[in-house]
Amino acid sequence: MQPLNFRTLDLNLLRVFDEVMAERNLTRAAEKLAITQPAVSNALRRLREVLGDELVTRRGHGVEPTPRALALWPAVRHALAQLQETLSPGRFDPASAQTTFVLAMADATGATLIPPLIEIVEREAPGVSLRVVPLTTRDPRRLLDDESADMAVGYFPSVLADLTARAQSDNVVAHESTRLYDGQYVCVMRADHPLAAVPMTLDLYCAARHLLVSFSGKPFGFIDGALAALGRERRIVLTVNQFFTAGRVVATTDLLTVLPRHFVGVASVRDELVWRPLPMTLPPVHVDALWHRRRNHDPAHRWLREAIARAARNTPAPIHRQD
Repeated sequence: MQPLNFRTLDLNLLRVFDEVMAERNLTRAAEKLAITQPAVSNALRRLREVLGDELVTRRGHGVEPTPRALALWPAVRHALAQLQETLSPGRFDPASAQTTFVLAMADATGATLIPPLIEIVEREAPGVSLRVVPLTTRDPRRLLDDESADMAVGYFPSVLADLTARAQSDNVVAHESTRLYDGQYVCVMRADHPLAAVPMTLDLYCAARHLLVSFSGKPFGFIDGALAALGRERRIVLTVNQFFTAGRVVATTDLLTVLPRHFVGVASVRDELVWRPLPMTLPPVHVDALWHRRRNHDPAHRWLREAIARAARNTPAPIHRQD
């Protein structure tokens, strides 16, 4: 294979590559590009010769990218988006826009952010629609990569640590984030729970029966990791995948759960619940917005990021009921 001469590289090949990676199907990529499927195949063949890699292989009714293609794609897509923005900058007028944004977040985050966000939308962008989809993972990057969501909002400590490590190692970083607000997790129980009348100690906490909110369904969360570091464990008798469901269950049982403190203040079960500080030290809980870098220069997405940041500044103050 001859060394790559970027000066002679046909940039149209990168456009074809980007569309094939996005669609994972040659026919759909051809339709999006308004060319024939043989033309797509020919472009891939030429790019394979230049890069010395198969890039994609056929799999069922579509294609599967090679590791080299997966590594190249974020940089290629980001560069194409920047080029398009430079040559033909777009404009987003919220007052006349007719578009839909898809946000991935847990119900506790939605209960906190969506009310102030929809006020902004109704006031400034009445033609804009929001679609909130469940956040079922602590690593939503795949949702952003395949454009299943425009933005993910939540607590993503491992993702942010990985992005920081990649940036420090001069690797391609395909995602960006911004801090929205700091949260706090607290131990929640029904108002007349036996433990509501006494100080919450580590022994009492570990001896109780617990409900865990688990996006994955696994009966082990970051609280259990903190307990394990202390040589302790708790008894989890129920897992659910929504904070609201957890609040409803503990309001009528002797189970304890852990909820974001903000959520206790906005949930409709607030008068039935009390909270106590957790009897162990936890790292700070940061709620971040995460998106793909290819959306950085999209005027519509830029407006969305700014609107969500304003909504976060207008979130309700957490409830202070501990007794």
